[in-house]
Amino acid sequence: MPDTPLTNAARDLPENRAVMLTRMGKDGAIEVRDATMPAPHDDGIVIRVEAASVNPVDWKIRDGAAPFVDEDDLPAPMGRDCAGTIALLGPAAHNMLSIGQRVMAHVGGFERGGQARFVRVDATEFTAIPDGVSTIDAGAVGLIGMTAWQGLFDHGGLEAGQSVLIHGGAGGVGHLAVQLARIKGATVYATCSGEDVDFVESLGAKMVIDYEAQDFEDVVNDLDLVFDLIGGEVQERSLAVIRDGGTLITTVAENDTIEAPRGIRVESYMASPDNGVLAAILDHMKDETLRVEVAKTFPLDAAQDGYVHNREGHDRGKTVLLV
Repeated sequence: MPDTPLTNAARDLPENRAVMLTRMGKDGAIEVRDATMPAPHDDGIVIRVEAASVNPVDWKIRDGAAPFVDEDDLPAPMGRDCAGTIALLGPAAHNMLSIGQRVMAHVGGFERGGQARFVRVDATEFTAIPDGVSTIDAGAVGLIGMTAWQGLFDHGGLEAGQSVLIHGGAGGVGHLAVQLARIKGATVYATCSGEDVDFVESLGAKMVIDYEAQDFEDVVNDLDLVFDLIGGEVQERSLAVIRDGGTLITTVAENDTIEAPRGIRVESYMASPDNGVLAAILDHMKDETLRVEVAKTFPLDAAQDGYVHNREGHDRGKTVLLV
């Protein structure tokens, strides 16, 4: 679909700059470059970005360890979520939207990237930021919120009164998943490193297991759901603690790599944009029943440092780029 021609308002905006993947590999693969100003499609908008997060999928793409971008796609824009204000409105944009309104988005297409001064998003990908929620927090929550919500509820079918074990409970997706499961009324167990136990307990987990000191199989069993954000042998061991008829949902494996016992459903998935879910997540943040932990921020021009930190820092919560 062709872009809408740029308006005079767009020509008055500063030049766009964007984080671009220029080659596969760790060192020097990420550059911040001048970029074409996007124009909105139909009922979409262009966001003037103030905050965009770095997620593990970003450095996995950079390292050539994710299938979403390959050499033929380079140079490729990076970033799956962002927050800021509306800079441009599409010709069919909703009449309640206005220039300058605060919004956040989960960017669905890999041909676009949220780590930029300006990004085009479709109507299904963005929602308004309510008063009481900071733009930085909103910029941190898009992808992890969608991943946690869809993993627990849409794919995992978690209901009130059920039990769930969340592996990686202190990470970006994990710390939101602990809170969302608790809000749902589930009994929440989580694994994390010893230094993060108090943090994950503060999020509402009934029991937090220090994986460095104890095997989770010795502590929990007969679970309705395991939400696996780790993979590998942790995923394989998790099958032993799920009840007959229970479920393992994972973000880090393909279905056919897991040999599940009879009666246990196993599913892998990738989050997809849903502005209704984004709005629900922000409502919980506004009500202070859900919080996002922003561990460290970097300016956009230091995106390479942000990637290194997110890959190697092992922080709680999120790494955010400030534009």
